[in-house]
Amino acid sequence: MDRGREMTYFTYPSEIGELRIVEDEGYIVAVDLTGTESSEIQAMYIESAIVATAAEQLYEYLSGERLVFDLPLRPKGTEFQLAVWNALLAIPYGQTRSYRDIAVAIGNPKAVRAVGMANHHNPISFIIPCHRVIGANGSLVGYGGGLPLKKRLLDMEQSVVENGLFK
Repeated sequence: MDRGREMTYFTYPSEIGELRIVEDEGYIVAVDLTGTESSEIQAMYIESAIVATAAEQLYEYLSGERLVFDLPLRPKGTEFQLAVWNALLAIPYGQTRSYRDIAVAIGNPKAVRAVGMANHHNPISFIIPCHRVIGANGSLVGYGGGLPLKKRLLDMEQSVVENGLFK
């Protein structure tokens, strides 16, 4: 990918671990916890304005002060993956959907396992809320950051909603 400019990234400490935010041509293309498998993206270590804005919004989200992200996103994936990730963006804060719900939402109800794989390959964690996808029986299944982090994020969102901090 030679566009005459390299992608940039910056890392930020947070209460859930070190966050890495990657930007390419003014778009957020990846957010992950350093040390995860998606941390292999090659980019220059520079804090761009959009990366700093993303970090600020992530901190607000993690402190329960932000329900919706307002960032330019450009996840890289197949047409199917992009459809799944767009469906994830439609899951409201504090709510969950099953893999089957997502498959139905993208018009492919038999693609439950493929939805799971697309969810697993979500490059923009937290902002594209893959943690809001659960098993059909309501169980917490599959999360790149680990099930304790998934539970923590869902519990935080539920607490914010239940306490009426945002309506």
